[in-house]
Amino acid sequence: MTIQGLTVALSKGRIMDSTLKILRDAGIPVPEDIDSTRKLILSTPNGEIDFILAKPVDVPTYVEYGVADLGIVGKDVLVEADRDLYELLDLGIGTCKMSVAGLPNTAPHASMPRIASKYPRIATEYFRGRGQQVEVIFLNGSVELAPLIGLAERIVDVVETGRTLQENGLVVQEDIMEISTRLVANRSSFRLKSTVIDEFVSLVRGVVEQKEAAQ
Repeated sequence: MTIQGLTVALSKGRIMDSTLKILRDAGIPVPEDIDSTRKLILSTPNGEIDFILAKPVDVPTYVEYGVADLGIVGKDVLVEADRDLYELLDLGIGTCKMSVAGLPNTAPHASMPRIASKYPRIATEYFRGRGQQVEVIFLNGSVELAPLIGLAERIVDVVETGRTLQENGLVVQEDIMEISTRLVANRSSFRLKSTVIDEFVSLVRGVVEQKEAAQ
């Protein structure tokens, strides 16, 4: 293993297990306790790679500012953050959609309808691109509540199975974009550490392509 001197930011949460499986299948050493530890920075046994365990929304910031050379995070977070990064590889995991949803058979009636979302930038740009003026309300919790309590007419959110929407009486009205997990790089690191980053990407790409071929 010639990869060394890299710092990689990983997204905690729903894509972590799939991310770790890809890294392990690629032969990239991962600390054994990374699944259970409360530590936020871990190193491989021989210190080749440091891993930062972070909230997904923070990963693009860590990578852009160079405290991490590489990051693994969802496309939804990347688009919302709009950071200056290199996007190197689609890992093909954590697939879902960014969608507009609301109560069935209800059309917007206000001159400037309200949209609730954890993704205010994506929501604003989507409706602006359609020539619609909307008021976007940022929520950091269960945005599905907004139409139910009259806070907003519709929501913009990530939809994976649709079960949460269904159980709360909401339906998808429009799809905005397909989402999956991406490997991104800091621009300076990509130049200065090109050899080790290329090897890291090559190992991961081999696993991703093998998985795609088997489907």
